[in-house]
Amino acid sequence: MRKFHAASLSVVSLALLWLVFLGGSCQGTSKSDDKIGVVVTILPQVEFVQNVGGGKVHITVMVPPGADPHTYEPIPSQMIKVSEAQMYAKVGSGVEFELTWMGRIIEQNREMLVVDCSKGIIIQEMGEYNVDGDNGEYRQGKDPHIWLSPPNAKLMVSNICSGLIQLDPQNQAYYTRNRDEYLEKLGVLDEDIREGLSGLKDRCFIVFHPAWGYFAREYDLEQIPIEIGGKEPSAKDIADLIKKAEEQNIKIIFTSPEFSPRSAEVIAKEIGGRVVFIDPLAKDYISNMRLVLNELIKVME
Repeated sequence: MRKFHAASLSVVSLALLWLVFLGGSCQGTSKSDDKIGVVVTILPQVEFVQNVGGGKVHITVMVPPGADPHTYEPIPSQMIKVSEAQMYAKVGSGVEFELTWMGRIIEQNREMLVVDCSKGIIIQEMGEYNVDGDNGEYRQGKDPHIWLSPPNAKLMVSNICSGLIQLDPQNQAYYTRNRDEYLEKLGVLDEDIREGLSGLKDRCFIVFHPAWGYFAREYDLEQIPIEIGGKEPSAKDIADLIKKAEEQNIKIIFTSPEFSPRSAEVIAKEIGGRVVFIDPLAKDYISNMRLVLNELIKVME
């Protein structure tokens, strides 16, 4: 009995020590440093915040890789991160995730600074879309995809920098220097896109989801969408798109990883072309925009 009792005490003691260790570890993960907790909506914003905040920020993204910002719902662990954050950098241009969830996100943490990344950006119309089938009722919707224009991205970065300085004014010089270095990279990207697309004769491209409106306007291109207003194209819509593709000699249909490529594949088959994926939500913003540029040059020259 004595041996059993001693062994039991030993096990209990070890268990208590383990709990104390876990408790200290858990506490350490939530407040292990003085980094500013920043929450963003979409992956491209991660690069924006990281390049300004550097080692002074910890970033949480709400819409994860492969998810659709139109339909994604946050999970409990993300809402916990929101409750611990000091800043939320919202896109601010009408991204559906924010329209649906921003109110509840603010309720989760009323002390959190909310930065509107769209400040200073003119939000453009996405274009007319049919909301009533054969009855022909059309409406216009705002285009939330502001980040896909590098000049807009520069404004978003500047807004993020202002937010970080507001929270951490003693490190203003650090954030400003980082911002300027990244803005210079975005400026080079903008110049390279303009130069790369300047000599193209064919300036139309077909894309499944109309995410590239700001990009098209900035660089004098025409985006021809398959899906508008969240609706799959009708048989007549597809026939019209096939005709337009043949008239414009378009052989590539662009689509995004978060959408089904079915309609794009149907059109590509009819025009003897193929489907190419370009991602409007890639985390590595500058690298991704260069990939998009290369794809456009290949199919439009």
